Amino acid sequence: MALSTGSRRLLTDLVGWTAALAVAAVAIWNGRDLVDLFYAQTGVNPAKAARSASPVAGQSSSSASRSSGASTELRVGANGHFFSDADVNGRRINVMIDTGASMVALTYADARTIGLSPRTSDFTHQVSTANGVAKVAPVMLDRVQIGDVMVRNVTAAIVEDGKLQTTLLGNSFLSKLSRYEMRSGRLVMEE
Repeated sequence: MALSTGSRRLLTDLVGWTAALAVAAVAIWNGRDLVDLFYAQTGVNPAKAARSASPVAGQSSSSASRSSGASTELRVGANGHFFSDADVNGRRINVMIDTGASMVALTYADARTIGLSPRTSDFTHQVSTANGVAKVAPVMLDRVQIGDVMVRNVTAAIVEDGKLQTTLLGNSFLSKLSRYEMRSGRLVMEE
């Protein structure tokens, strides 16, 4: 019995969606293993990196304020995300703060801007991104600073060229802060 063109197209679409969902499920299921592998390779203390904080959503401009130690406050942007200029290894790039990201994820272009030039063989891991599955090269950033808040020895990954539009400042940075929280459309970070 032969399938009609419409039935074949439907079956093909169904197989494609099933494969996409399977890839997403594997990425979610194994995501913790990837983070653990980064911790093992970089020597980061997972207990310290596992600290949690309030959820974040928004774009911003950065303004410094003081409390008990260095502090920086970002305002939510019109698109619902927090963006800021960050000094990474002594060079300035634009980042989006993303509490949903396990670690700092650098675009390939931003990695080059801050002086990192990964070889093809450095892309040893795969992660799931908004643009699909991508290969990443694990790195350790000497310093990441937003406003007056500065963190050293930050676990990060360089995402292969064209797979990430904006550098994400994830939990490998945020977990090193003494505290961060979102209130009334503002993100406050304290060193």
